[in-house]
Amino acid sequence: MEPPVVDVERQSAKPTEAPAASCCPKLQTLKKRADFLRAARAKRLPCAAFLLQARRREPDTASGLRVGFTCSKKVGNAVARNRAKRRLRAMARKLLVTHGREGWDYVLVGRPKATATHDFAAMCNDLEAALKKLHGGAQ
Repeated sequence: MEPPVVDVERQSAKPTEAPAASCCPKLQTLKKRADFLRAARAKRLPCAAFLLQARRREPDTASGLRVGFTCSKKVGNAVARNRAKRRLRAMARKLLVTHGREGWDYVLVGRPKATATHDFAAMCNDLEAALKKLHGGAQ
């Protein structure tokens, strides 16, 4: 019986190029309760399927764009809440990088029976309109 053939080139081959960096900045995620509470005391812009809360951070801490997502148990069970948050995250990745501002915190709050079922394109249009209203129309 012959010994198994081992492809030495395949084993030692390592990628020589690093993966291309993303063309858009990475959104930092809010994780601390205090950040969510600060955003809750700031501006609120209601939309049909979600609520946008936004605040400008102090100039000494203003580095990057931060976003948080939350859905209460009123939205539904864990499956419904996770689906709603997935849709909010997708919307934020699509629009906040282009329409959001550096040094701001944004919180997207899911709404019961709306966030998980509302038309995604309509939600994106609502977020874009809310950001334009929040920042005075000029981007």
